[in-house]
Amino acid sequence: MKGIYLNENKIGVSTLLNMKRKGEKIAMVTAYDYPTALLADNAGVDIILVGDSVGMVVLGYKSTVPVTLEEIIHHSKAVVRGVSRAMVISDMPYLSYQVSVEEAMRNAGRLIKETGVEAVKIEGGKEMANIVEALVKKLGIPVMGHIGLTPQRAAISNGYKLQGKDAKSAKEIIEDAFALEEAGAFAILFEFTAAEVAKIITEKLSIPTIGIGSGPYCDGQVLVLHDILGLYKSVPKFAKKYVDLNEIISNALKTYVEDVRSCRFPAKEHTFYMKEGEYKKLVELVEMK
Repeated sequence: MKGIYLNENKIGVSTLLNMKRKGEKIAMVTAYDYPTALLADNAGVDIILVGDSVGMVVLGYKSTVPVTLEEIIHHSKAVVRGVSRAMVISDMPYLSYQVSVEEAMRNAGRLIKETGVEAVKIEGGKEMANIVEALVKKLGIPVMGHIGLTPQRAAISNGYKLQGKDAKSAKEIIEDAFALEEAGAFAILFEFTAAEVAKIITEKLSIPTIGIGSGPYCDGQVLVLHDILGLYKSVPKFAKKYVDLNEIISNALKTYVEDVRSCRFPAKEHTFYMKEGEYKKLVELVEMK
């Protein structure tokens, strides 16, 4: 009976806390659909994030702000279907949690109930502590915090710039991290934050820290899958392109176009024919009409 209710290989909050205690690094990537989620899970990724970055990476928006809760739910459902081991976390999109605690609880509840993800991620520091506390304590929803660069607020925070470059702003980020941990967040993501700041926080917090563009001292790292795979020609400076799929896929498509136009495709091995003698019968039947 135990196996019916529990996948012992599934990564959860306790797994991540144990990884931090043991000094084991956490690998996290984004995914927005079934096939990429399946690939990431089979590769041994620990956390898969259905990020609101789907807006820019997949849907062609200019920022993450236009992404709706319905879009996150749609993509999260697909990702969950492809995962058996990794922990799946969904971003709460802009205006799905900032307006009120009640609305944040309702929308986070929808995400968990309708998609099957294990946790949600919200952007913001101490000003979001009451939201984190409500989700964790009232609904039992695990929450990952997100501080440093917060893309949903980029328009009012001087754009996509390195955070924590001076002592004053660094202190504010540290205070945000402590506030989120106290509110009940199980992990915190630092985006584009000075490495020294991430190091101090990682050493002082009991919960895992995940970095993106925030140096090597965090308990784990996250990258956008499309950057890892090189699906776009350019990637952020802090990302690492592990393969250039843009060139590979582009060349494959160009070859396909050439094959179609030159009649090289489909070839005999890609074609299926009628049983011997049936074509002749068909011609006779057609000619009779």
